[in-house]
Amino acid sequence: MKMENKDQQNQIQIELTDEVAQGIYSNLAIISHSTSEFVIDFVRIVPGVPKAKVKSRIILTPEHAKRLLLALKDNVSKYESQNETIKLDNKGGFFPPVGGEA
Repeated sequence: MKMENKDQQNQIQIELTDEVAQGIYSNLAIISHSTSEFVIDFVRIVPGVPKAKVKSRIILTPEHAKRLLLALKDNVSKYESQNETIKLDNKGGFFPPVGGEA
């Protein structure tokens, strides 16, 4: 499968192999950073299994991390305007609170 970005004068052809197109399920993202890069580890946690493996790691420059943040914010807003507000349960469980909320 190939995708083209038609919004720019110079078209970029992006190739998506069948294997990558299937995706990898993740229910936890761990984000860390240094002065030169952001690292996002995508993890799959399975109930009852004490060990979780990183399924994919993405390394981004700070500029690309900010672009990703803005793109995700835009897409979540579009999703919520067409569907319903995404509710986050910050009570109990393994996951830390989102947005500093308890």
